[in-house]
Amino acid sequence: MTTDIRNHHENRRQVLYWRLLARLFDGQEQAALERASVSIVDDIGLPAAVLDPSVSIDTVVQRFPELAEELPGLLAPPAEDDTADTDTDADTDTGQVGADEVRRAALASKLLLNIFATGSGDVSATQLACWQSDAGWYQQACGVQPGRRDGLLGTIEADLVRRMRLREVLADPALARQLTPSMSLIEQLLRDKSNLSGVALANAKALIRRFVDEVAEVLKTQVQQTSVGTIDRSIPPKRVFRNLDLDRTIWKNLPNWSPSDERLYVDRLFYKQTAKRTTPARMIVVVDQSGSMVDAMVNCTILASIFAGLPKVDVHLVAYDTRALDLTPWVHDPFEVLLRTQLGGGTDGMAALELARPKIVDPRNTVLVWISDFYEWKSQEVFDGLQSVHRSGAKLIPVGSVSSGGQQSVNPWFRQRLKDQGTPVLSGHVRKLVVELKNFLT
Repeated sequence: MTTDIRNHHENRRQVLYWRLLARLFDGQEQAALERASVSIVDDIGLPAAVLDPSVSIDTVVQRFPELAEELPGLLAPPAEDDTADTDTDADTDTGQVGADEVRRAALASKLLLNIFATGSGDVSATQLACWQSDAGWYQQACGVQPGRRDGLLGTIEADLVRRMRLREVLADPALARQLTPSMSLIEQLLRDKSNLSGVALANAKALIRRFVDEVAEVLKTQVQQTSVGTIDRSIPPKRVFRNLDLDRTIWKNLPNWSPSDERLYVDRLFYKQTAKRTTPARMIVVVDQSGSMVDAMVNCTILASIFAGLPKVDVHLVAYDTRALDLTPWVHDPFEVLLRTQLGGGTDGMAALELARPKIVDPRNTVLVWISDFYEWKSQEVFDGLQSVHRSGAKLIPVGSVSSGGQQSVNPWFRQRLKDQGTPVLSGHVRKLVVELKNFLT
């Protein structure tokens, strides 16, 4: 590639990125940059719609299906081998590599503008649904599977949800059906449920139910991936065909092989042992229902209901803020549990301890899962109570967050003391908590 051609492509790419920055930080069109960008996009064979942030990615792809293959992985870092190949081609090609880079810049600008230039003011259900769809394309472009959004994407989505005229949308069944259940939307519904009635309340409950069912399916899969219990060798195997150990049966009967008949005469069958030792266990889940713990509360409430459905697992559920509420009667139905929670307020872990401690009847066979950011106004008293539970022989699992990823802000004072006593705070993916609980039950 000649230097002039290389510089030409680099200049055009710079124009597209300068336009992107101008629109992100100002929001107003810069006439010179807009004219130049339109000319560039037209010259490289892309539709003008890639410059319009009001046009969704889905709409662009529907009109121009060939772009669907270019977007996945577009923003992902190139592999080392790909970088090497690109460098080699750049020395021998006549300009195609540079043109591709300009095209990549135009498509990347479209993705970034649609995701991050969300403006201000009210947001309709249609706008939120379009953004959520665009966020899925953005995640694919970054090389990850579309799904729940954390970090910066989660923050943007939460802001969009807050800007919605949610009550008006819920009151209209047609608009309500356009809403995509997400953690941000569920948080908003839980906060506002006391102000809803009639059709709006029914639509809100339907959205919460959909979200609960979707998350439950994912968590059930994670729970089922690890079997509960270990093989109990003291129990004789059940003599049924599905337990027949063919390999061992053949091996043990090899002395009965008849060369003349070319047959193996079996005089004894061997069976696999499948009975598992499962000691009845009690699981006590204590959830801080303050506003900062919504993600953990929803995940753990659903998780508690799944474990409650396992044989020989006795699950109790307590939610607390400045007071504690025993939700054990509804532990099998996370939907009902969430409707009975009240987000916000302070935290008084002592109230939860007063409800939880009497439930610890057999410490060696009890696990206490305590989900909180541990910003308590009676820090020393709550820590002493948790330390007492740990010393009693019960399994203590303090949890700072259980989401699809990321870290929760946890009181450093608590984090250090819990780590020192050998019960570090668990944070991050909900799969970590599943593993801890399954290890206790086996």
